[in-house]
Amino acid sequence: MYKNILDHRLRNRLLATFGGLIAFFLLLVVLLFAFRSKVLQYTIAKVVEKVENKYPVDFTIGEAEFADWNSVVLTDIAFVPHGLDTLFTTDSVYASVSFRSIFAGRLVFKRLEVDNTYLTAVKNGDVTNFSFLFGKTDSTAQPTDTTGAGRNYGALLNRVIETAFENVPDQVDFNNLNASYLSTNRTIQVKMPYLRVNDGTIETEVSVQTDSLTNNMRAYGTINPKKFRFAGRLYAYDDMGIRIPYIKKKLDAAVTFDTVRFSLSSKQYRNEQLTIKGSAKVNNLTLNHPKLAGEDDINVRESAVDYVVTLGPSLYVIDSLTEVRVNKARANIYAAYQNRGSKIIDLKVKTEEMPANDFFGSLPAGLFENLDGIKAQGKLQYDMKFHVNMDSLKRVVFNSDLDASPDFKILAWGNTDIEKINHSFVHTVYEYGKPVRTFVVGPSNPFYSPINQISPYLRNAILTAEDAGFYSHNGFHEEAFRQAIAQNLEKGEFARGGSTISMQLVKNVFLSRKKTVARKVEEAIIVWLIENQNLVSKNRLFEVYLNIIEWGPNVYGAKDASRFYFGKQPSELNLAEAIFLTSIIPSPKRYRSSFDSYGNLRSYKGGYYRLIGGIMRRRGQISQEEYENLSPNVRLYGRARDLIVTAQDTSATEQDTTQFELETIDLLDF
Repeated sequence: MYKNILDHRLRNRLLATFGGLIAFFLLLVVLLFAFRSKVLQYTIAKVVEKVENKYPVDFTIGEAEFADWNSVVLTDIAFVPHGLDTLFTTDSVYASVSFRSIFAGRLVFKRLEVDNTYLTAVKNGDVTNFSFLFGKTDSTAQPTDTTGAGRNYGALLNRVIETAFENVPDQVDFNNLNASYLSTNRTIQVKMPYLRVNDGTIETEVSVQTDSLTNNMRAYGTINPKKFRFAGRLYAYDDMGIRIPYIKKKLDAAVTFDTVRFSLSSKQYRNEQLTIKGSAKVNNLTLNHPKLAGEDDINVRESAVDYVVTLGPSLYVIDSLTEVRVNKARANIYAAYQNRGSKIIDLKVKTEEMPANDFFGSLPAGLFENLDGIKAQGKLQYDMKFHVNMDSLKRVVFNSDLDASPDFKILAWGNTDIEKINHSFVHTVYEYGKPVRTFVVGPSNPFYSPINQISPYLRNAILTAEDAGFYSHNGFHEEAFRQAIAQNLEKGEFARGGSTISMQLVKNVFLSRKKTVARKVEEAIIVWLIENQNLVSKNRLFEVYLNIIEWGPNVYGAKDASRFYFGKQPSELNLAEAIFLTSIIPSPKRYRSSFDSYGNLRSYKGGYYRLIGGIMRRRGQISQEEYENLSPNVRLYGRARDLIVTAQDTSATEQDTTQFELETIDLLDF
């Protein structure tokens, strides 16, 4: 009985203690519930204080209250830089609150729902309302290196990446999110009906208007803010594709695509240099630029890159680990530009052996019309190196090699039979994209001349001036090409082509006359095929060349030129006549400027005659006596005389065309 009394008392005491604890917690919950508004206001005050201590802004929240037990509603939020335009406003934020954080006395928001948000970046001259976000001490400060060489875009990009990743929320739903950039010469409007961020997953629909151009897109991605990793996909949801703005205005180019995938896998900032790694892939890419392919579009079904890029003080490097893929073709790329006292450019392109059909099949559709449809066996490999110091352009380094495996062979031609020049063929001359004359290159044409019926003086003079190594090289003269690159860089335009006779022939027979990158690439590939696969003999190449090149007004080929100027057969040309015909090949439409009004060669021609004649003498192509008797003196007959001899005085000002005549002379092989 005594034991029962003790058990009863113990039970009552335990119940009383447990009940007291329950009552205490209930009281605590009631008190927290009663004072949670004060906890909310305390938390908001701390957030505002933290933001305003970090940035020179006024951060305001109109009202804040609990909507239910663990949900908060914030309204009329604004982020206004001191003395500048409002940067950010939003109508309302609905936030879920961590239950445990209420007990801790400091609220932690778990999920945000944000309605009607407006982010407005304004640039007025050098003053912006957003530059402080990137750690600048004033609106005009720029990232620079310690050497004073220039702006450090690596530092700038590093700040942008870190700022963006640091401000990625765990969970947030934006409804009607709007962003804009306004300046005196540019307006960008971004509208997102929704933006969802959920534990590293991002989804959105976005419409971007840049001045008059609008892109409608959807995006999906994943992000890891702690490791600076991101992977995303952006694609158009209309039939317009995605068009890059301002390219037309800045570079006179157009770029569109259907889908782009982009990833950032790592970021490292050390010694004022930023290195980023990742990949990108673009589907149905279309490029258009006058210097790439004239008016034609460049279409690439699939292009991709695994990149390693370093940016530093006046330094831009694409590492050799970077791999570029165009359809099935792959190449490793190294490119570098530095401006530290001297501007230095390096470029290297290297491929592994690839099936020849993959190479030809990967060429952008429609860009290389003559090569479309080629079928081949074997493998190809390409290696190119380029280096230039802009302070010493004459020391340009350029090496380009396309190597074929022993079993490489063309099995079938596509749109164009490159071997057609082995036989008679119809040739059409174009000017400004329009046909001006069509004729047969072959014996059926009365103006056709076999190579052995053309004066050796003319043949040797042309080889001397245009391509002294024609019979020994494989279609390319790398030293002449290096000199052409140097001159083009110096003048900032295609001033000189460095073309061999083989390249000039291919240009005239197969290609347009437009000076574009695409045309030069196609020209190089066709020349390589002809020369390295021995598709056409050297004599036949030179013979066709001598029968199609322009020599005056609707004058094409050596026989037509001999008759037009001198009333002779090409076999009858003397040395002086041969050198004159050679002199006008670079600029045949300027033929009249070589003569005065009486039909006499102008005096400045003497230098050209001495140069070409001297080289021919040293090479044993003419005798010492022929050289000593050589003078710039020819007699015009026929149609040329009727067009050139027009005046009765010799007071007309001479137009020196030496720059056109000398531009392709091979000065490297006297």
